[in-house]
Amino acid sequence: MTNLTKQAIKKSCIKLLNERPYHKITVKDIVEDCGINRNSFYYHYQDLPSLIEEIIIEEADRIIQNYSRIETIEEGLNAAVSFALENKKAVLHIHNSASREIYEQYVWRVCEHITKTYIDTAFSDYNVPEYDKQIIIHFHKCECFGLIISWLNNGMKTDVTQLFHRLCEIRKGMTLEMFRRCEEKN
Repeated sequence: MTNLTKQAIKKSCIKLLNERPYHKITVKDIVEDCGINRNSFYYHYQDLPSLIEEIIIEEADRIIQNYSRIETIEEGLNAAVSFALENKKAVLHIHNSASREIYEQYVWRVCEHITKTYIDTAFSDYNVPEYDKQIIIHFHKCECFGLIISWLNNGMKTDVTQLFHRLCEIRKGMTLEMFRRCEEKN
């Protein structure tokens, strides 16, 4: 029953975030929407920010668990924005709220996972110094993070999957060249 209650609370919160800004949602709104009492909410969560944080952390964990192999950076980028595309208004409302930092930490964590997983999957045959590999991972992580935050800052107005696809076409071979240069150095 406890898990069902928590799921109902999270579902109501996301539903309400898709309808209105974060600052216009109260615990009362959530409990009324999911049909529980306030005590049940406070049994599971300290406040609304702790609920938002749990939702975001669980989503990051889900992506990390579901993507143990990433063949292309485009696949990883699309995975990183999947929740945002499914819940555009909710994510914008979180991004434009006091909980923005929590969402940015989520994006950073997911970008780190997808870039590391992509590099480990696609370039496992390359023998490069670990230091160089970490530099490449960090570069791609920052690139992914910057693209996603820029997209959020612009109100998610562009077709982000089309943007990722075109970017990946333009930069095709760049990461491979980085690994080749690191191998040459050895």
